[in-house]
Amino acid sequence: MIVDPIKKAYERFLKIRGTPEEIARGMALGVFVGMSPYIGFHTVIAVFFAAVLKWNKFSAAVGVQITNVFTAAFVYRYTYMVGAFFWETKRPFKPPEEFTLAFVLEVIKKAPEFFWILTIGGLVTGIPLALLTYYFSFIAAKKYQEDIKEKLIEKKEKLKEGRKQRKSNKMKKKGKKKNR
Repeated sequence: MIVDPIKKAYERFLKIRGTPEEIARGMALGVFVGMSPYIGFHTVIAVFFAAVLKWNKFSAAVGVQITNVFTAAFVYRYTYMVGAFFWETKRPFKPPEEFTLAFVLEVIKKAPEFFWILTIGGLVTGIPLALLTYYFSFIAAKKYQEDIKEKLIEKKEKLKEGRKQRKSNKMKKKGKKKNR
């Protein structure tokens, strides 16, 4: 089902190395960049800025996946609508009923306008999404790391108990051999 890959991705995200702050900042940066129209360059941009800012590069690369094969149509339609609201366009873009050469030429002619509308829409939608992503990523990473610390402490205590037990067993065996 769809739930299994999502669960695996979430578990992998939690295992990323770094402080919860670095992980959450990288993830938020990735989501922010993922909302931009620079498809094909999302990962490069996010990882570059994560490296410069010393945030988690891997979580930044994961965050850009908000825009992927399955979500791109929705993301770009939404960012276009938001951007068009702020960019006073004369006539909003509407896809034609048929895909024709005239349509392709119109898209090429309007490419700079589309680019700026998508950029503005990406900024406006990316900022709140990045803030939400930071919040939830920070909580998830911190909880995971705290749970791991608790498990390590428990394991360490069990090892100490085991050592003490083995040591006392050796002492008992030595005592029995001397008594013979």
